[in-house]
Amino acid sequence: MSKYRNRLKTLSGRTIVTDAGLETWLIFQQGIDLPHFAAFDLLKDEAGMAVLKRWYLRFAAIAAQGGHALLLESPTWRANADWGRRLGYDRDALADANRTAIGLLLEIRSEVERPGLPVIVCGNIGPRGDGYVAGERMSAAEAEAYHREQIATFAATDADLASAFTINYVDEGIGIARAARAEGMPVALSFTLETDGALPSGETLQQAIERTDDATRGYPLHYMINCAHPTHFDTVLRHGGGWRSRIAGLRANASCKSHAELEASTELDAGDPDDLADRYLGLRGALPALRVIGGCCGTDDRHVAAMVRAFAGSPAMS
Repeated sequence: MSKYRNRLKTLSGRTIVTDAGLETWLIFQQGIDLPHFAAFDLLKDEAGMAVLKRWYLRFAAIAAQGGHALLLESPTWRANADWGRRLGYDRDALADANRTAIGLLLEIRSEVERPGLPVIVCGNIGPRGDGYVAGERMSAAEAEAYHREQIATFAATDADLASAFTINYVDEGIGIARAARAEGMPVALSFTLETDGALPSGETLQQAIERTDDATRGYPLHYMINCAHPTHFDTVLRHGGGWRSRIAGLRANASCKSHAELEASTELDAGDPDDLADRYLGLRGALPALRVIGGCCGTDDRHVAAMVRAFAGSPAMS
């Protein structure tokens, strides 16, 4: 078992730098064909592994320069049964890909970790369906059964925790949290929001967090928001209540566009890194537990570096 599974809470006073929009960087900036947005498919050969390693090392450098902790998310957002099947992966091949992903991050940790720079390795989980659309939905029990296999694979490695990104309806988040609890794996849940600040399912962020906590006895380590721009959820957070203290991370999009607009885009909208960083800084008062900072679609190391600069010297994020 990873030594960090019992040390994560000791990092609560530290800024934790994580990565950004891997898939959009691969497609739009590296010219790599990425069927179904599945970055894990690059793990099948040395060339793909090298591209991924180069990506993660950029964020390791940012964390090291600022004296912050580093959180490495595995490129396995699409590495579940349904998406894997579409890419020709059977059950064993998919498990191997998930293990290989963690192995890559452990290799990077062995190279960059040093005193003052703790490196956390996280097994990343995506939704069973589309990240933008709450289409066919599972019950919490069905979601627990569906996602448990991937979480179990991570739990059998030296990964420190699991995380679930772009969760767009509450029952799937509840199921993931229960599956993680069953496997003894810490888990962070990240919901995606529409331009009105609600989940694509129509549930509010407050409802999502409170319902998940109620159904899991508060099992998630923390919650995050990803794949939305701060202008989409700024008002929701500023007028929220105590539930906001459960949100510890932001991985926002670079673009102000809606999910539908992004889905139809043929060009990258990288936005303004400094403006995005300033918007993160402006949310500090609404998010007292904020410590994990990174990006999502359209962002890269420039955006995360700008965020770190914006928070430099901030007592709440030092």
